Amino acid sequence: MNADLITLEEKLAQLISLCQLLRAENLELRQELVRSQDDNKQLKENMELASHKLQALIERLPEGTI
Repeated sequence: MNADLITLEEKLAQLISLCQLLRAENLELRQELVRSQDDNKQLKENMELASHKLQALIERLPEGTI
């Protein structure tokens, strides 16, 4: 009986340790996701700005150049 309790305590300790590890990993992944979403938003804004600048340059070209 005592050996069973010791085994159960060890397994419970392992489970708690794994749970803590997974929580920490989950937090890191959430932070990475936020950074990636911010980067993606910035890249989309940069593409939009570049597109507008390119369109403005195209409109300034003389007729028949394109």
